[in-house]
Amino acid sequence: MENVKSLNKWANAHTYLPVDLIRVVLGVFLFMKGVYFVTNAQYLHDLISPIDQFGGGMFLLHYIAPAHMIGGIMIFFGLLTRWAIAAQLPILFGAVLVNSLGHMRSESLILAIVVLLVCIFFLFYGGGKHSADYYFKMQQ
Repeated sequence: MENVKSLNKWANAHTYLPVDLIRVVLGVFLFMKGVYFVTNAQYLHDLISPIDQFGGGMFLLHYIAPAHMIGGIMIFFGLLTRWAIAAQLPILFGAVLVNSLGHMRSESLILAIVVLLVCIFFLFYGGGKHSADYYFKMQQ
């Protein structure tokens, strides 16, 4: 717990508006991706078909889209940012895996890797100074 507090102190002392804007853009991107998956369920089913042979395909269909939509909203506002990012990481690792197996989609692979790296950054950085987490912490 002390490590999280020290990371929060460092992040709040070294916060910058462009980093918070990147967090907001990440949240919007994940939300829009979730909406796209809800409206195109067959596309999502086709995406996870290479790993569907291991089982859990129906679970993945019902986890990925809501996790992206709810997590995207939470990341956008900076509300429980680290928890929302933690829910995205298995999906993004799976996206890198799916895009590198079977039919290689280089642009999708690059996008998945970039989003994964940005999420890992915000997993350690947190919501920043312009977030709901910071606002609620200052209310105490």
